[in-house]
Amino acid sequence: MPDHNILSDFLATLGVEHTLSYSAASLQKMPFQSLFGFSKLLEKYGIESEGIRISDKSEFTKLPVPFLAQTRQGFLIVTDTRNGMISYLSAGVPEKCDADAFTNAWTGMAFLAYPTEVSIEPDYMAHLIAEKGNRIKRLLLPLLAITLFVWIFIANGLWRHASAWFLTGFNLLGLYLTYLLVQKSAGFASKHADAVCGVLQKKGCDMILESSAARFFGLFGWAEVGFTYFSVSLLTLLFFPQFTHWLALCNLCCLPFTLWSIWYQKYRARHWCTLCVGVQATLWCLFFSYLGGGWISGLLPLRAPLFFLALTYVTVLLALNRLMSLIENPDMDETDS
Repeated sequence: MPDHNILSDFLATLGVEHTLSYSAASLQKMPFQSLFGFSKLLEKYGIESEGIRISDKSEFTKLPVPFLAQTRQGFLIVTDTRNGMISYLSAGVPEKCDADAFTNAWTGMAFLAYPTEVSIEPDYMAHLIAEKGNRIKRLLLPLLAITLFVWIFIANGLWRHASAWFLTGFNLLGLYLTYLLVQKSAGFASKHADAVCGVLQKKGCDMILESSAARFFGLFGWAEVGFTYFSVSLLTLLFFPQFTHWLALCNLCCLPFTLWSIWYQKYRARHWCTLCVGVQATLWCLFFSYLGGGWISGLLPLRAPLFFLALTYVTVLLALNRLMSLIENPDMDETDS
């Protein structure tokens, strides 16, 4: 849910009680995408309004604030016109400019609203309770997840081993990086992913993810493979720490891929994917953690838990790949999959 919208911002400057979720939904469903439709929305809040056009734009100081001012780029919420400076909200951000700059940008069209003491969002209390409940749910999930994670970490004795701290931390880091890669692969907008990707080369991640090498044998995206590896490794470490030797062997099998990936980005693609490089570095950090913890020993003979671990990797990868296919092709039926 966005943290603001023009209806919510305008109601806030008018001092009218409202909820962000209801105002956002009302604005989206507005039957007439115009000032007329906007005025109809305000009527639901018990607010009368009118649109006026000022021929002499220098007379804007006589208008009661707040008001909506139409510019060539859209509408601004003017909140103060005193002392030759205009204070306004633009996309929820408070800004200021001088009178000349404002009159040059303003079309002369203004929208005025007249709230009363009884102006309020319809069913405001019910919406407010629901909105606060949703906020609590969003906060409760990570809180409970962290609590459960800490309890498992302590209950299984992982806190006693220094290498386990490093292994847990690097698996979490790898899981986060591959999660961002999965987001980008699925076409989801992510400010965090874009910010990280721009560190080494702007648009570098996009170039690599769009290349043919971004898929494992053309069947699975490397982002899916990476997310599967780190998620299964982390959960195995937490719930079955006795299998850490086999996790170390799986990590060893991944290291040749890191060398190929760096070579491909440097010499073939000639673009750098910051997230991909971060994942390769994390795999090597895991290797040194396994090495320092003495886990790369006693790997032979191979035992049944290793094969069940491999089976788990494959199962999770297939499930994630199926989910990604449904996200990218929501209309795909069973015969297409």
